[in-house]
Amino acid sequence: MLHAHLTTLHVVSLILSAFAEQPELTPQLLAGSGIDPADLNCADTRITRTQELQVCTNALQLRRDLGLELGRKMHISAYGMLGYAALSSATLGDALQLLLQFPALLGTYFKLKLQVEGELAWVCASDYQHRPELEVFNLEMCLASLKLMCDDLLGQPLPLSAAQFRYNEPQYSGRYPLSFNCPLQFNATHNAFVFPAHWLQQPLPLADAVTHREMLSRCRKQNTEFTTRQAWLGRIRQLLSEQLTAPPGLEQLAQQMHCSPRTLRRHLQELGTHYQELLDELRFEHAKALLSQEDWPICRIAEHLGYSETASFRHAFQRWSGVAPSRFRA
Repeated sequence: MLHAHLTTLHVVSLILSAFAEQPELTPQLLAGSGIDPADLNCADTRITRTQELQVCTNALQLRRDLGLELGRKMHISAYGMLGYAALSSATLGDALQLLLQFPALLGTYFKLKLQVEGELAWVCASDYQHRPELEVFNLEMCLASLKLMCDDLLGQPLPLSAAQFRYNEPQYSGRYPLSFNCPLQFNATHNAFVFPAHWLQQPLPLADAVTHREMLSRCRKQNTEFTTRQAWLGRIRQLLSEQLTAPPGLEQLAQQMHCSPRTLRRHLQELGTHYQELLDELRFEHAKALLSQEDWPICRIAEHLGYSETASFRHAFQRWSGVAPSRFRA
């Protein structure tokens, strides 16, 4: 089953801003994502993680150290109600536990954990299960952002004792101290940063019990709505994925979802997508996977994805990725 968790345009917008002085690169950065530049002007737009990861893949081809830079720009204020709930918490430890309580609202690609061992506190990231070529990029962005959020919460830099990374030292490791000003260890057993545990008891300068209770209540409601929608969208994607060779029309899909076509259209619109967009996204993902297998000729891939003519598939793939299927395979 494919999962397409929804997220905001925040990361995509930050990526485009990193290349703001080169606006001619925008089509290259958005290629294959299905994101229209006009979408960036709508604050309520939601995209799938697949779309976000495609933009990250495009950007990483231009700058290998981009994850660190993006992490240094992802302040606590970018997380809406969750950010304000954290800012109004009593202590740093309370705020971190709150952030880790709502991973869907945090938008992380990792399982995050806060643990205390003796006099040290560890913020660890593990269980990455997305595009392998983006793991280092996403890890750098994740931990650099979490460190920045700690600084924002405290109103001062959180002193680190160490930072550890499970991968080889990258060529741009000289830029790591901008986020992790502490001893660095690569090829380690954890992805984590470490700080003196007594900082968890540090009172936060913006703590407010009344505001915190209100924001926490809203976060719980938003998390319930968000995860419910995610499950509903996941079911639709599962049904389409199982029937790609002969995909159901919208009315047939509505019957399988036990709702009316009108209700299905409305729910998809609320999620910021529509039937054809979901179908195209699934076809694109499957096409890329099959193109990586040399024993699948393009005509067979077209047939497998429900196209009656190979030319139609070639045209669609060109529109999705910006390149022909044969060039993508090469």
